[in-house]
Amino acid sequence: MNRSGFAARCLVERRGFEPQEMLIVYDEVALPLGSLRLRHKGGAGGQNGMASVLESLRTESVPRMRLGVGPTDAVPGGVDLVDYVLSPFKDKEMEIATEQIQRAADACELWLEQGTEAAMNRFNSLSASGASRPADEAATESSKEEED
Repeated sequence: MNRSGFAARCLVERRGFEPQEMLIVYDEVALPLGSLRLRHKGGAGGQNGMASVLESLRTESVPRMRLGVGPTDAVPGGVDLVDYVLSPFKDKEMEIATEQIQRAADACELWLEQGTEAAMNRFNSLSASGASRPADEAATESSKEEED
């Protein structure tokens, strides 16, 4: 996954897509499990796979959706972050992840039909549980992401 930029570049070159016409979907340990965040563009934020995509496409103008896989608290003591991310979900986590995947699929469909802005407006305002977050919390999160 850390070298996924090659596949993205091949898609752009062979199919004639512009980077702005792609939606890169990836996991994000910095977001709690169940959350979704869409953005028009930006840096890799420390995610190696996204860094590969941005480097290969030579632009940061690539829409993306981050799927939160992070713990609600902290990574359990003594557990390597990579091991944590690659470990199977516990039963309760699986319920959250399953619901998250459905919302991510819905977000992808909306992105295809109406674009990034519409998908951001609908799905960035949802909490990990799928409930709407308070408007001030969603606005704060959105403004932080635009600064990145």
